[in-house]
Amino acid sequence: MPFVSPEDFAKQKVTAVQEYSILSWQAVAALFSRPRYWADIYTQMDSIGVGSMPIIVLTGFFTGCVLALQSATSLKAFGAISMTGNLVALSMVKELGPVLTGLMVSGRNAAGMASEIGSMKVTEQIDAMRALGTDPVRKLVTPRLYATIFMLFFLTIVADAVGIAGGALVSVTLLGLNASSYFHASYRALEYADVVQGLTKPIFSAFIIATVGCYFGMNTKGGTQGVGRSTTQAVVISSVFIIVVDFLVSRAMIGIFGR
Repeated sequence: MPFVSPEDFAKQKVTAVQEYSILSWQAVAALFSRPRYWADIYTQMDSIGVGSMPIIVLTGFFTGCVLALQSATSLKAFGAISMTGNLVALSMVKELGPVLTGLMVSGRNAAGMASEIGSMKVTEQIDAMRALGTDPVRKLVTPRLYATIFMLFFLTIVADAVGIAGGALVSVTLLGLNASSYFHASYRALEYADVVQGLTKPIFSAFIIATVGCYFGMNTKGGTQGVGRSTTQAVVISSVFIIVVDFLVSRAMIGIFGR
């Protein structure tokens, strides 16, 4: 890798942030004007939502199982093992469900978006779309953005549900708790603020996944090696952004709701 002066490095990063912001704005604004590529949006919903369902179900289920198993060990020392349902429900809905779902979808779909659009970029298909009068952002980025936002919201709900169910399975079969009391405790532990916080995070995570994946795909250079490099960068940066934004949203929600 050639040496780059600090000044040039700073200019490159500022330019990248500017290009990313412009791309994101164009993708958001494209849905409010014609033409709208609804068929592409539905196709991406199927690919992102239905395609990600198995890994989300497995991740959420076993996260709930492990959470119940580990928390019961600590709660048992205080004679509060009946609070396992409260802890699993709050942890899954407020934090683990949204974050793990975002990371799993990022690993699967941010990479897919970057590689797919990057391959189109290096084979000059995007230039051909411009020559034919089609806006690549409207055709490629906007459908992926809105499909990711819509589907990640429901994938998070699925992850929360199967996580609580996994915790119930462990609590009933291994810990000897009553299933009815577990679910009742889980239900009573959740309040409006917890649900709002847990369902707000997927919106930000989905925006990051789609825009970062598409940005690196649209800026791919260097042939097939460039496609692989863009794919790796998309997954790493989107995952880091998801964790950082998760902290910021959590802090904002605690400031608003007090919990």
